[in-house]
Amino acid sequence: MQTAAAHNQRQPVSGRSTANSPKTAGFCRPYPVVAFTAGAEIYAPGSRAGTFYQVEFGAVRVHRLLSDGRRQIIAFYLAGETFGYDADRTHSFFAEAITQTGLRAMTRPANDEASPELLSLALRGMLRAQEHIMMIGRQTAVERIASFLIDMANRQGDLEHFDLPMSRLDIADHLGLTIETVSRVFAKLRSGGFIRLKSTRRVEFKRPDALRSLCA
Repeated sequence: MQTAAAHNQRQPVSGRSTANSPKTAGFCRPYPVVAFTAGAEIYAPGSRAGTFYQVEFGAVRVHRLLSDGRRQIIAFYLAGETFGYDADRTHSFFAEAITQTGLRAMTRPANDEASPELLSLALRGMLRAQEHIMMIGRQTAVERIASFLIDMANRQGDLEHFDLPMSRLDIADHLGLTIETVSRVFAKLRSGGFIRLKSTRRVEFKRPDALRSLCA
């Protein structure tokens, strides 16, 4: 198993240091940016926790495997976002690069005290997890995908045209749907004039307010 901390000594990518950045304040020893190819494992269940990762470019999926072999994607992380927080000493999930991805590892402070930055990171993760549970439990397939697209747009700068780094299968495994349902809803949103698909990954909002109304 090869984690980012080990990987980082072999495939560093030149980049601006973030040692004094507000994003890394409260952490120590930010490492150089490490490149991961699409599908590469960053960490796995049981591997040692205590290192956090900031996405410099690309995207990451965090998932677990259910007892029947199905995959449940817990979250996606995009450029500028941080992941890897775990309350235990070992990780509980898999983390993988979705596309060519650059990560900057940051270690937990030696005194292991909970800094405001760590607390904020944990609370944001809990809030996102709660929102995801509510989405899966209470929304229809159309509502889930509309909410997902709006969230992806907001996290990339509140754009009306943006790229989806993840596949339709990734989206299905994240939203608790089948890939057939995801494809059918995308087609429905396109035919209804809500979105335009410039490619399989490139989405443009045609009627953003109407799309948001579907999430209610």
